[in-house]
Amino acid sequence: MQEHQTEKQRANLIGSLWMIGAMACFAIEDVLFKAASQSVPIGQLLIVFGGGGACAFLAVALWTRTPLISADVLSPAMRVRVLFEIIGRLFFALALALTPLSATTVILQATPLVVVAGAAIVFGETVGPRRWIAIFVGLLGVVVIVQPGSDGFSASSILAIIGMFGFAGRDLASRAAPKTLGTAALGFYGFLSLLTAGLAYAVYEAAPFVAITAANAATLVGLALVGAIAYAGLMKAMRTGDVSAVTPFRYVRLLFGIACGVVFFGETITTAMLVGSALIVLSGLVIVWRTRAAKTQKGTH
Repeated sequence: MQEHQTEKQRANLIGSLWMIGAMACFAIEDVLFKAASQSVPIGQLLIVFGGGGACAFLAVALWTRTPLISADVLSPAMRVRVLFEIIGRLFFALALALTPLSATTVILQATPLVVVAGAAIVFGETVGPRRWIAIFVGLLGVVVIVQPGSDGFSASSILAIIGMFGFAGRDLASRAAPKTLGTAALGFYGFLSLLTAGLAYAVYEAAPFVAITAANAATLVGLALVGAIAYAGLMKAMRTGDVSAVTPFRYVRLLFGIACGVVFFGETITTAMLVGSALIVLSGLVIVWRTRAAKTQKGTH
């Protein structure tokens, strides 16, 4: 019994380290994307980033002999997942390019709250009153950051909110996706969705593509590699250890994002952002704690 408990604790520790590493890589990915967007049109950037990430996961699939083409790829859940992936990726990318990195990162952290609410509405999962209160408090944190109706309100901040809802829809669809599709397949089609979003936005943007310089090439290659590593690390974290033990470490991305915004782009952290961040993180941790308590209570019956 004690040996089993020790093994479980070890798995939770490893899963937590995977999560912290993945969040650090996501923060680096955001920095590289925002930096590249200053000299490369967003549509072109999404195409290159999506194509590079898709190639990385294609190589992984070939190495592990994971089939990428099957009937499950065209399942309704996967089609919905691709649609929300395109929405999430496109609007989050626009938010990264046009709004402060720190604010965009903080708003993204509300995604798990929307996922819990969506699971209750779509899948009929039981969500008690305490978790509903936590969800509303977390979304209130988003409102505090955006500050609608005030002088500090920026319409471009809506981009991050739309991206956040897109990612929440993707995560919900992932729950319904066939279990036969592993990390390589999900990563490949995720980045293929990003490429599709780039093509669509390039047509809308109608901006001429620019020549890729040596400096841009290094940034774009790093962007694709770090993005693939972050995505794979996240999948690895969620499959190692208990979800309730690993999930709270998603919020270290908030710290990484704020730090990167201040250090690399000279952003200023406002009181509203600190208060909103605290509400979002506390709400997320309450939901994780209540979910774990509910599972424990259910297991004792």
